[in-house]
Amino acid sequence: MSHIVTVQDAVTAFADFMEPTAAELDAIEREMPVILADVDLIDAHIAALDRVPNELDARRIRRARRRALAARVALLNRTAKAPLSGGAA
Repeated sequence: MSHIVTVQDAVTAFADFMEPTAAELDAIEREMPVILADVDLIDAHIAALDRVPNELDARRIRRARRRALAARVALLNRTAKAPLSGGAA
């Protein structure tokens, strides 16, 4: 006879305490330009997968790569200027 039991991980996988905190949501919001630029870069690569990349595809990939790098630099510059909390300065 098989016994039916609940698996604790499956039951509590979506519990209320598992929601992201406000700090985590703020971090995601700050990183959103980088995330969207990376998605555009992946889209450019995917568009060139099913065929031999032509000059237009290469330009699109280069532009998307530059936007992704620029978004990362902007994020790093913003975080470098932000004061660190909790430190003894």
